[in-house]
This record gives sequence, structure tokens and C-alpha cells, in this order.
Amino acid sequence: MKTKLQAIVGAEHVLTGEEAAPYLIDWRKRYVGKALAVVRPANTEEVAQVVKLCYDNDIPIVTVGGNTGMCGAATPDDSGTAVMISTGRLNRIREIDTANDTITVEAGYVLQNLQEAAREAGRLFPLSLAAEGSCTIGGNLATNAGGTQVLRYGNTRDLALGLEVVTAQGEIWHGLRGLRKNNTGYDLRDLYIGSEGTLGIITAATLKLYPLPVAQRTAMLAFNNLTDAVTMLSRARAGFGAALTGFEVMAGDVLKAVVECFPDQRLPFESESRDAPWFALLELSDSESAEHAQARFEEVLGQAIEDGVVIDAAIAESVSQSKALWHLRESIPLTEAGMGKSVKHDISVPISRIAEFVETTNAILQAQFPGVKNIVFGHLGDGNLHYNVGASPEHSDDEFLAQQSAVYKIVHDRVHEFGGSISAEHGIGQMKVEEMPRYKDPVELALMWSIKDALDPKGLMNPGKVLLR
Repeated sequence: MKTKLQAIVGAEHVLTGEEAAPYLIDWRKRYVGKALAVVRPANTEEVAQVVKLCYDNDIPIVTVGGNTGMCGAATPDDSGTAVMISTGRLNRIREIDTANDTITVEAGYVLQNLQEAAREAGRLFPLSLAAEGSCTIGGNLATNAGGTQVLRYGNTRDLALGLEVVTAQGEIWHGLRGLRKNNTGYDLRDLYIGSEGTLGIITAATLKLYPLPVAQRTAMLAFNNLTDAVTMLSRARAGFGAALTGFEVMAGDVLKAVVECFPDQRLPFESESRDAPWFALLELSDSESAEHAQARFEEVLGQAIEDGVVIDAAIAESVSQSKALWHLRESIPLTEAGMGKSVKHDISVPISRIAEFVETTNAILQAQFPGVKNIVFGHLGDGNLHYNVGASPEHSDDEFLAQQSAVYKIVHDRVHEFGGSISAEHGIGQMKVEEMPRYKDPVELALMWSIKDALDPKGLMNPGKVLLR
């Protein structure tokens, strides 16, 4: 098999042994697998040939991009029977069409490079997340990544117009269309987006671009409680409309941990507001003028402070100050890693019920696991929280992680009771695959299996992820 793979992609791009090792462990170092080989094709045709070879020989396939996933979707099992396909060499821009406001890129193109290429063309590609310096657009599509601007622009699915996909049989679907309207039957594009490599391999995409905003305004807001933050979100939506691009919420304890971990950072308040239990990062992108943006910002925030909804507001006066505020938010994952192991949840709940969910679930966890750290932050604007639970000071990481299943059950049961989802933007992967039958409607699961069996009849595409028999 190795010789046949080398004949397709070249000997130097078929990795085994120590060369393959970095591809076999996930970003969080929770999953380690084995593989027959890691293959690095240079183009879609080579991907198709590799997949066809695997299909004919009943060899499972796992696809990996930037390997920044949070749920182990891009890590093989420990059987050593799978071939891993890395999209790293599929890293070209095929076309930028500013008249149509689209860009067509290959799956291995790094998200930050895509943002910069759009900016150089005088356009905005709005997908933005903490891993953007290394994650790839193929992985963003495969997991339907969210990020900090979903409130205005939607998830990755909402940014995609067309796809190029290698099917489970090694055929190429040429679906790279830059059309906003195409009502010609089933939407195959949306089937592959979010499927985590279980139906086929996305090799390229045509994505939406937007005009660059004329002006942006950023503020850090302090609140007495999460209910007031939800109220402020409603006011911001009413006051800013579509110009509201970000509304990130963070528990006060989480931001205090950030400034303790990174002494060069600080909360932008000089008073007791620094001890507020909740904060939010709000961003406005205006298409008219800096003066218009400032006037709207001051009017809406001023009224919220006068009404007691907001305790205090720190408004960025420059680009560097805005970046500093966002840096606080973006430093949370690294801070959390330094705090020790935690049980992570990527959940969504109706915005109207988020405050009740957090308050009551925190209380239940504290009652069952006294002293645990409730590490709560996320994208309040679209109802997505990273609701993480850290070990209490009295317990070691290993002792706490031994209770992981019990913590998952409490949080996920509560999410289900509140009409939410156990995965908002990180996907299912192998981490949550056993949770699916517990929380998904059985008819919905049966329909998903029908699609899986139709598109991947041999079950070779990323087995053991998303769906598990």
C-alpha cells in the first residue's frame, strides 16, 4: 500500500514512523492514534486517487487540516488501519472576484492568510477565531466553525457558496459556484459542511466576501449579573442593527485569571468595576463614518449606564486599545490551560434562558463537586457558551477528570432541558459521539444514518466520529 500511495503523491509525501507522529495526536493532547501512513496530496486529483485506492481496498480515511479541533475529529483510532490525508499542501487561492464578492480557496489555506488576502483586495472575510493563525478553511467548513462574528455574519456554513468535494468513492464533485441563488434540488453543500469528514473530503470552497467597514468601535462593559448582559445585548441589537458584529461574555473570575496569568494585560477599569462578576466585549462595525459610529455608540451605551444595566464601560480610543481588549478575550484559552485540566463544554442555549441556565447549573455542580471552578465565557450574541468546569483546589487534575462523565451528564442534561445543543461550534468528533443517541431525536439520527449509508456505504470516511453504531 505504501508503494502505491508513493506513486500517487511522491515518496517524500507519504509519512510513517516519527515523521507521521505529529499528525496522530490532537491539539488538546487527549487523543493519540495510529495510521498506516499520513499522505500529503498536492491537489484535488491526487486526493481523489488516494481515496479511490483506499475505497477499493476497504481502508478507512481520516482527514486532517490544521489539527486545531477540540473534539478529536481529526485523530485516527489506535487500530493503525487508517490512512490519514493531510490537506496542508492544498493551500492556494484559485480566484478572487471582487465584483461578485467571492474568493475561492483550497482546503489547506490558513484562515488568517485568507483574512489578509481579502483585506488586500479591499474586502472582509469575517470568520475569526482563536486558532486562525493555524486552522485551515477545510477544517472550518468540516466543523462549521463559529467564532466571534457569528452575530453579524453567521457560521462558516453561512459564508460558503460552493464546494469542491472528493466523495467516499474517489469521485470529484465540482460544486464551486459563486451563486447566491441556486434552487436546483437538494443542497449538497450543506450536507458536507459540518460533517467532520464523515461523508467526503472538502478540497476547495467559494466563500463570501464583504465590504471593509469604514469604522469600528469596541468597548468592554461591566455588569452586576448575566441577566443585565442579556438585556444589554437586546439593546445593542435594537440600537446598532446589523452593525453589531460582536458580543462576547466573560465571567469576572475568568478575566481575573487572564491578568494574573499575563501581567502585561490589565482590565481597562480604574474603579471597583474591575471586580464585577460579568463582563462583555462589544464591537460595532459601521459602514457610514467614524463620527456616525461614535455617536451611536455613545447614545446606546450612555443610556444603558444611566438605566443601571451597565455598571461601567471602557471604550477603545484607538486600534491598539481595541486590540488590547480583544487580546483579553483571546487569551482565555491559554489561561485556562495554565489553570490545569478542565471538563470543556461547547454548548448553545436560547439567549433568553442563558442567565438561568448558568446560575442553576453552577449551583448544581457546586453542590455535587464543591469548590469546582466555573469557567464561563463565549459568544452571547448567538447563544454559544464555552461552559467549562475546572478542578477544585482540593483535587488533582486526575482525580477531577475521573469524574468527567458525571460532569458531562449534569451539564448536557441541563442543556437538553433548556432546549439547547451539546455542540455549538466545535463539532462532535469522537469526544461526544456516544452522547448523540442520548440527546438527538431518534428520527433525526435515523435520517443522518440514511445519509451516511448513502454517501459512504462502506463506512470508510472518518469512522467512529459523529455517528457510532
